Amino acid sequence: MTITELARALRSGETSATDLVRRALNRINELNPTLNAFALIDEEGAYRSARIADEERAAGIDRGPLHGVPVAVKDLIDMEGLPTTCGSATSFGATATEDAEVVRRLRDCGAVIVGKTTLHEFAYGATGDRSVHGPSRNPRDPSRMSGGSSGGSAVAVAAGMVPLAVGTDTAGSVRVPAALCGVVGLKPAYDAISTKGVYPLAPSLDHVGLFATTVEDVRIGYEALAEQPTYGEHGGKVGWIAPRNIAVTDPRVEALVRDLLDRSDLVVEQAPPFPRGHAWFDVLSTLQSSEAFRVHEHHLDVDRELIDAEVLARLEAGGRVTPEAYAEAERAREGLRVSVDGLLQDFDILALPTVPIVAPHLGARSIDVAGNDLEVRSALLSLTSPWNLTGMPAISVPAGHLDGLPVAIQLLVAPGNEHTMFAAARALYPAR
Repeated sequence: MTITELARALRSGETSATDLVRRALNRINELNPTLNAFALIDEEGAYRSARIADEERAAGIDRGPLHGVPVAVKDLIDMEGLPTTCGSATSFGATATEDAEVVRRLRDCGAVIVGKTTLHEFAYGATGDRSVHGPSRNPRDPSRMSGGSSGGSAVAVAAGMVPLAVGTDTAGSVRVPAALCGVVGLKPAYDAISTKGVYPLAPSLDHVGLFATTVEDVRIGYEALAEQPTYGEHGGKVGWIAPRNIAVTDPRVEALVRDLLDRSDLVVEQAPPFPRGHAWFDVLSTLQSSEAFRVHEHHLDVDRELIDAEVLARLEAGGRVTPEAYAEAERAREGLRVSVDGLLQDFDILALPTVPIVAPHLGARSIDVAGNDLEVRSALLSLTSPWNLTGMPAISVPAGHLDGLPVAIQLLVAPGNEHTMFAAARALYPAR
């Protein structure tokens, strides 16, 4: 059931928050041993919050559509009294002393947090298969990647464990797993949802985002956490960005996504060639790795042997980024922002595939795409990472299937035009 349907059932007395938590926990206990969506299940806390929600509703208190609805949060977001492991053995034993701002807002809305979801260690990976808790697995095919780093949150929603989950997105870590698992994923504008109490990876690129099965449910979650209304009609033009101008893309993915746009009622035109003065994933990687090294330098000093070898190598590479290289990447980022601002003078929405491939097999580190041997991580992030550089809102919605696996389309707008983005996303992916 969608959040809107659950809220209606709760308000009418057809169900209770306690019943919803029981169903959610039963589903989690049934599927989590296979899919590994959750690193921590807070059964006691969930039932306590559900009882409070039921008592409030009986007293005539209505906190909105999330009141009594089960949700999940990524395990780098602090919840008072619970550990925040960040998917790493280095963080075991660290218990949060207060709620992150996003958790506080969820509680203020009456949402019932049932647990914390599995993530790629330190949120530093797009594959979702490097965590002290083990890999999260794709519900469409458990032999495939969920994507990362917020893979557990995507899996929890895609598998029907919860209707809403919170993740973070530094280079695509919400949109990539949303695309691979076949759900809706939102990266709001930079700092639209507070990162206070969220363990950082690269502070100038980190965003808190959301997963749900429908565009409307993501919008409801966004309005609750960002406290920004998003109603309004969409209009104007969609600018199609040919993904092959940014990165190697499976031509079947490009054709499927473009066909979805062409069959819609949206006005679509070809956007000018995307600025190619830089390899945008490389620009982001320079900024991200340098900032991540500074964030985790203390772990390298005292816990190096506890860090996954792949994640460790990325952190160490960040220590070799020179101030000059970082400054050059900053200049490139600003140039991209100017170019994209120019595109948004001519188009209300920009569109392209979310990911240029379907979900690879767990453990894969290279993949053949149209005769090109590509690194899996850079391929997964190639079409999402530019928009962390610009900080603009971006949403991924399902667009169909290839080889039985989900494909997704990504829509982007200028900050302040979120209502346009949500309306266009609903046009492409109507509610069930």
